[in-house]
Amino acid sequence: MIAGSQIEAPTAQDDGRWELLRALGSIALEIPPASDPACEALGLPAWERYEHTNVFVLDLPPHASVYLGGEGGIGGTIADAAGGVWRAMGLVPPDEPDHLGALLALYAHLGESTARCATRAAADRLGHFRRVLLWEHLWTWCPSYLAALGASSPERSPANAWAGLLGTALEREASLSEAPSVLPASLGEAPAPISVDPSLDELLDTLTATVRSGFIVTFTDLSAAAKQVGVGLRRGERRFALRSMLEQDPGGTLSWLAEHARLWESRHNAASSGSDGTQGPGGIINKWWAERAGRTAAVLEALAVTGRQR
Repeated sequence: MIAGSQIEAPTAQDDGRWELLRALGSIALEIPPASDPACEALGLPAWERYEHTNVFVLDLPPHASVYLGGEGGIGGTIADAAGGVWRAMGLVPPDEPDHLGALLALYAHLGESTARCATRAAADRLGHFRRVLLWEHLWTWCPSYLAALGASSPERSPANAWAGLLGTALEREASLSEAPSVLPASLGEAPAPISVDPSLDELLDTLTATVRSGFIVTFTDLSAAAKQVGVGLRRGERRFALRSMLEQDPGGTLSWLAEHARLWESRHNAASSGSDGTQGPGGIINKWWAERAGRTAAVLEALAVTGRQR
């Protein structure tokens, strides 16, 4: 079909596809009980307010900047880049353009609008924006985010059910889209991996910024680690908690962190291959994460030996 020709009308299946993504995003955005209608519509268990706060505020904030930004915090250049998608289309971005709920709502809007375009040229333009949104602003961090959420949540919890459904939905979107042949900018321009002999500050900077380490470590993870290593856990920011754990038992803490990094390396490697052994959706992205996690693990393993000798 040539540019400028009429395109097909949207199907009911497409409408359900976009509504699913929009509803899943709204669950992360809306504080219970406001999220209850979306949960009911999707057949998911409703959230208690404390569950929602523990996941989306305290442990795993659903912001791309937390996992792709060099500082590991909300905002900055990653959030601004996400807002750039709205601006490129002549729209005003929301206050938190890198929030998962906002990204999914925009993605669904683009899908609906693309299907209703009168010409192929217009549809191609919106389809381009949707592909950028998927591979640059969603797939670069969402698979890891959902894996971390699922691993830290009880099997029958609202968080686990939500993460499972969203993961399936995003995998479907990835399978229907042309995967990138080069790394998205957020990974291609990411900070350098950890050095072989890092200072304490560099080590803490790496461990608290996912894009530097290649893995996610939550406060829930640190609570489990402290019990396993046999050290006290300092309440507050993860950086302070990690510093305290390293001061109490550097070898044990570093060994736990190295094992955690290897676990994530395995997760990334598994995600980079499909069930039939071929490259999975976004393979180049998952491979980058696996290499980053493996590099950090190797450094932590070497440091753990030194830590035990002190």
